[in-house]
Amino acid sequence: MKHTVPRGDAKFEPRDPRWEEKVRESFERQGAMHLLGAEIADVWPGGCEIRLPFRRDLTQQHGFFHAGITATVIDSAAGYAGFSLMPPDTSVLSVEFKLNLLAPADGELMVATGEVIKSGKNLIITRGDAWVFKGAKLTHCAMMQQTLMTMHGKAEKA
Repeated sequence: MKHTVPRGDAKFEPRDPRWEEKVRESFERQGAMHLLGAEIADVWPGGCEIRLPFRRDLTQQHGFFHAGITATVIDSAAGYAGFSLMPPDTSVLSVEFKLNLLAPADGELMVATGEVIKSGKNLIITRGDAWVFKGAKLTHCAMMQQTLMTMHGKAEKA
């Protein structure tokens, strides 16, 4: 079964010709995403999709994905959406987000998407969504609005 989730239709032009490579390389440096077992499923200019298979150690007391895990995955998806549009020799940093939990994250696969709403020189505003699949049922479980800061001249740590 192919698990697909809704996406917006905003179109952006990346400022770095290596945008996809730099996003994927940055993701590989993220210890938190590796710890969780998350993977980038897709990246496009101004967007990113991260998938996280269910594991019991990622749950809260009712057996749903923990809200903190949900927030972490959406934060990364939206952050990489913004990073895809940043110029060369920059890095990304989340500076604010608001998360609404819409339904219990009860499923065997979480899919988080992030998409840029507004791309500025220093600040980028994104929207993130999390969906869970339980069998053929798709549930929109969370949405986020996020502000990212472009870190000019600041490389990521290896």
